[in-house]
Amino acid sequence: MLRNHPKSVLSALAVALLISGCGGGTTSTAGPSAGAPAKGFPITVNNCGITTTYQRPPQRAVSLNQHATEVMLSLGLEKSMVGTGYLDDKILPEYQAAYDGVKVLSKEYPSFEALLEAEPDFVYGGWTSTFDEKEGRSRAAFTKAGINTHLNSEECPTGPVNVASMDEEIRTLGKIFGVPERAEERLTTLHATLDKVETGLAGVTPVKLFVYDSGDKTAFTAGGKGIGNEMIRRAGGVNLFSDLDKAFGDVSFEQVAQRAPEAVVIYDYGDQSVEDKKKFLLAHPALQDVPAIKNQRFAVLPLSSTVLGVRMPSAVESLAKQLHPGRVQ
Repeated sequence: MLRNHPKSVLSALAVALLISGCGGGTTSTAGPSAGAPAKGFPITVNNCGITTTYQRPPQRAVSLNQHATEVMLSLGLEKSMVGTGYLDDKILPEYQAAYDGVKVLSKEYPSFEALLEAEPDFVYGGWTSTFDEKEGRSRAAFTKAGINTHLNSEECPTGPVNVASMDEEIRTLGKIFGVPERAEERLTTLHATLDKVETGLAGVTPVKLFVYDSGDKTAFTAGGKGIGNEMIRRAGGVNLFSDLDKAFGDVSFEQVAQRAPEAVVIYDYGDQSVEDKKKFLLAHPALQDVPAIKNQRFAVLPLSSTVLGVRMPSAVESLAKQLHPGRVQ
């Protein structure tokens, strides 16, 4: 998964529909331009350096990347969606029926042309790679086509990424789509899970952790600028590479050995299985004296749960149960 992790000519009618459907640029307009703004609108959203003014909720949204899609579905927005793409895992069971009603545009990222064919008025991306300029999908290109965009805020943090960031992301989507009450209901449920974990872990000694995402020459790990760092803290752990000034980054295996983690958290995704990752770490010569390796103490989280979205609280609960068995019921 990348974490940075139309036909060449549309018909005149399609162009007209796209341009009238929404505006772009520094001050853009979502939804049909004719008539008065919808109730509660206009609203203005500042997102990763782009300011958008919505006159009404988007009606033809596309979500790309798992966490963006599940935020949309958690707010009951499937009827406002005309497409989706790029999952890392199976969709959460509680959203499966809603997801099945949304057209899958592509297994990974659809081309800019394919996106235009869906005639969206809004594109919500989870990773920066959603709006890859080299692939012709820059946010500026969508704006030029009259399509508003939104990027998950973990990709452009202005400070620590934490639970307040999750709240803001979900509230912002609720605001854009005119369903703020649904956002608050969802957050109440998510916070209940976090509160339960906090109560269960009261007084525990934090476990020193190293996150292994991937890599053989170096280790791609979780730094201090992503939601993963906050998740580890809330699950009763200490991220030994929280001093890495980014959400993800590379460190040497010798650095891992020097910091002596008590447990390794493996992020599960892609073609390399968890078992293969464990075998690699257990056999690595630089790690033989590391407590986590000597004791074969591993925890596992799916990548889709380690990013800013609705899975985060349940991932905190899962990690807490793996690190501190019996403390969280």
